[in-house]
Amino acid sequence: MILVSILALACVVMTIYSGLYLLKNNEDASKDKIRKALKINLSTFVPIMVMILVLVLPNGVKAAAAGSASDAGNGLKYIGAALSTGLATIGTGYAVGQVGSAALGAISEDASILGRTIIFVGLAEGIAIFGVIISIMILFA
Repeated sequence: MILVSILALACVVMTIYSGLYLLKNNEDASKDKIRKALKINLSTFVPIMVMILVLVLPNGVKAAAAGSASDAGNGLKYIGAALSTGLATIGTGYAVGQVGSAALGAISEDASILGRTIIFVGLAEGIAIFGVIISIMILFA
């Protein structure tokens, strides 16, 4: 397990180093070197992460089997809360990006509609608030 973790750390360090090296020394306009380095790093990093999951997963199953059913329920509760907040935030980011760019375009043509466009951006932000409220309800129910 420690060996696999060291391999993953080495892969991350090599990725960062090769990215910095290619940013500094790359004169090739097509960026073929960067694409090749990315393919190599992904082809090594992803299998190493899968190996880590395979090696860690049996230990987690043993721990869940040793604990009671409520421990598994608590874990699922935390996963549900994280998913509700995370997915709501991703949706909010997408909505604010779309509404915000449209609002800027509309304001550039007619500055008198600024207040109305801010309302639409605020409505998009409400999605994240709903996700956080659902997370709080899941955690404290």
